[in-house]
Amino acid sequence: MTALFEPITAGQLALSNRIVMAPLTRNRAPNAVPTPLMAKYYEQRASAGLLITEATAISHQGQGYADVPGLYAPEQIEGWKRVTAAVHRAGGKIVTQLWHVGRVSHTELQPGGGAPVAPSAIAAKTKTVLIKDGIPTFVETSTPRALELEELPGIVEDYRKAALAAIEAGFDGVEIHAANGYLIDQFLKTGSNQRADAYGGSVENRARLLLEVAKAVADAIGGGRTGIRLSPVTPANDVVDADPQPLFTYVLQQLAPLGLAYVHLIEGATGGPRKIADRPFDYATLRAAYHAAGGKAAWMVNNGYDLTLAKKALNDGADLVAFGKSYIANPDLVTRLKQGGPFNAPDKSTFYGGGEKGYTDYPALVA
Repeated sequence: MTALFEPITAGQLALSNRIVMAPLTRNRAPNAVPTPLMAKYYEQRASAGLLITEATAISHQGQGYADVPGLYAPEQIEGWKRVTAAVHRAGGKIVTQLWHVGRVSHTELQPGGGAPVAPSAIAAKTKTVLIKDGIPTFVETSTPRALELEELPGIVEDYRKAALAAIEAGFDGVEIHAANGYLIDQFLKTGSNQRADAYGGSVENRARLLLEVAKAVADAIGGGRTGIRLSPVTPANDVVDADPQPLFTYVLQQLAPLGLAYVHLIEGATGGPRKIADRPFDYATLRAAYHAAGGKAAWMVNNGYDLTLAKKALNDGADLVAFGKSYIANPDLVTRLKQGGPFNAPDKSTFYGGGEKGYTDYPALVA
């Protein structure tokens, strides 16, 4: 039986346990620059085997929410250096999640007030967050414009540069965010991609951008320091694919030769049910296809996991288990899981935006 608290090596990442802090957007980086308060937040949670940062924009165009961090300017790199140094002092490992939101944005957040970009000019029926006078406000996303074919190499290059910037900032690696209805996921899925060129139509074409990004990042910093996040059937941010099983089987088969550190799978609806009645998906078959293609990355599972479910997942073949909202209110979640609680309840009113309240002021257990 594989124990949740046993160490594991995922690519080049030597992890002290199999508990992962999932990426959690908290909107506390004004002007997209990480702050000392963020360094404290991540340091408090460094007992996780691996910390994955909140989604971090690879470019100004990639920004989709107010006060989320970036990794494309010198002051952002310097801000992240404080974060990684704090985590490493505490004995932890940390990767950053590389993010381009695509159409899930607003003109107020885009360079020059322009339209967000997407594979096709189809508006997402979802909302983003703007912060006015310190108050987070949910607003409808803006209608995007379709990316021109000649723009796509620049998108890939932005991911490559951001990966290199992450290593400069002291991160142990990166996670490519290809899930939850953001840009790469928009290209993958039929509901958001109606292109008629080399990046639309067939499974191979719709997967092209993801695979180009993954190869560029792995070539730049090493596959063993690269992870990828996928969400085959989540309806988050208004995405849907007509036939996700063969799509993601192809994606995983193509990723297998890259020697990635881990594959991070969101099972079911992000933050919702683990099984969706009208979107069945066989994750065990997907994992088997990846292994049959020679893939050796650690297999990370995510969505609504508690201690019981986590133990079962490891027994069923997973290698890592990501915990999300539990980490908001429980900085010492590893200790609490070991002894079966107690667990702090999160204050939902402080999830997005603000200061230390509901961010760094949750108490740890007294030894």
